Amino acid sequence: MAAMEIRQEQSLKLLQKLVLTPQLQLAIRLLQLSRLELAEEIRTQLDANPVLEEDGQAEENLSYQDAASDSGDMGEPSPAEAPPRSMSEANDVVDVDHEPGPRLDDAADWDRFVEGYSRFSSGPQIRVTNEDYPSIESTISRKGNLTDHLLWQLQLSDLDEAGQEVGAFIIGNLNDDGYLLDVSDDEIAAHTNADEAFVRQILLRIQAFDPVGVAARDLRECLLIQARTNHPDNDRLRLLIEKHLPDLERKNFPAIARGLRCSLDEVKILVETIVRMEPRPGRAFGTDDVVYIQPDVYVFKVGGEYVTVLNEDGLPKLKISPYYEAALGSGAPGEARDFVQEKLRSAMWLIRSIHQRQSTIRKVTESIMRFQRDFLEKGVTQLRPLVLRDVAEDVGMHESTISRVTTNKYVHTPRGIFELKYFFNSRIGSVYGEDQSSESVKSRIQTLVDAEDLRNPLSDQEIVERLRRENVVIARRTVAKYREALGILPSSRRRALV
Repeated sequence: MAAMEIRQEQSLKLLQKLVLTPQLQLAIRLLQLSRLELAEEIRTQLDANPVLEEDGQAEENLSYQDAASDSGDMGEPSPAEAPPRSMSEANDVVDVDHEPGPRLDDAADWDRFVEGYSRFSSGPQIRVTNEDYPSIESTISRKGNLTDHLLWQLQLSDLDEAGQEVGAFIIGNLNDDGYLLDVSDDEIAAHTNADEAFVRQILLRIQAFDPVGVAARDLRECLLIQARTNHPDNDRLRLLIEKHLPDLERKNFPAIARGLRCSLDEVKILVETIVRMEPRPGRAFGTDDVVYIQPDVYVFKVGGEYVTVLNEDGLPKLKISPYYEAALGSGAPGEARDFVQEKLRSAMWLIRSIHQRQSTIRKVTESIMRFQRDFLEKGVTQLRPLVLRDVAEDVGMHESTISRVTTNKYVHTPRGIFELKYFFNSRIGSVYGEDQSSESVKSRIQTLVDAEDLRNPLSDQEIVERLRRENVVIARRTVAKYREALGILPSSRRRALV
């Protein structure tokens, strides 16, 4: 039996491997941040790194800039926990073959190290006045809500202490639309130590509060309350609400006329009365604040060309602390010197990554606007089909880079404010000539519906036929999908009463 030989060997193997360094992770993370998240991240870094300072003399403006000449194009903005899927994606972010920035092994390297990086942005600057921002008054006033409005009326009523307690419990269980859901009369009675008859009596009182119709259990009860309060003598109106709401939803007016034993003209008057009612009494007291979008990029028309300008208004401007610059140059002790050098490296990486982020956003936006120039000139009907690969090939980056660059980034154009992803559209075939984008087809469907005869609204198949006559080949189910996305009801529910 042969003996088994055991030995150790050394071998050399060449392996190409992507390593996510902390600096690379920072560059990846910054690119995927929205504008507000970027401002918050800069504030966090200012607090954490003593070498970084905010340039108090820098004016808040929009800066049209290129990245620093030695900072390269930034790309792949995936989260740190989701590494790039290929070396080409990683190279979009940073040059992985070279350690960026000089090493601070000698004090004489300092001047070269900070050269060109002392400020957040550089290049010619443009002042922009944004009249779309909210007024000062809208930011300091407090809007009343439905609960406060109803409790104020409850306190002014002549109800005794028990009635006040039951009323407050009912008001506290209303939803934002003013409906009393998921709480029965016996549950209210159990929580307030009252009998159900007394609860129903208090509920009727609250339903008569302003706005009329609050504390209803469903839409039918809400409309009935408004009918009893505002039209007490109209028995047909109450009967229509009680018995014929499904027919009204389907706009089956002949069935309503037969059920009420009246003419279509009388049904029309009743329907117009219901249309003027409020199906969501609490709507006027909604507490949702308006969300104001601050675009990341502006596109201006200058002469016959469109110019892309980055929006850096409100972003902190960064610089290196002169104190630490002097401390490093004067020859600080070894341990302190190592600390300063480490913080300087972090500061330089942050500033560089911000330069790269801004440059990449600008380059991608410029590419999109080149593809969508007809949109800038003529509007949404001229949006052309566009996919990520088109822009990726144009700017020399990976498709996933373009996807993440355009997420939660907004551009202000002469046609309005749009998310960058808005300009990517699937193709819809044409009878002849170039294909059309899905957004332009949606716009055309909206135009057709807006111009239709409400007495004979267009069916989905009729829309298909009209679009085909306009050089658009589309299936009926696609028209239905686009119609639902636009919030357009089916033709049977768009029909008006003759």
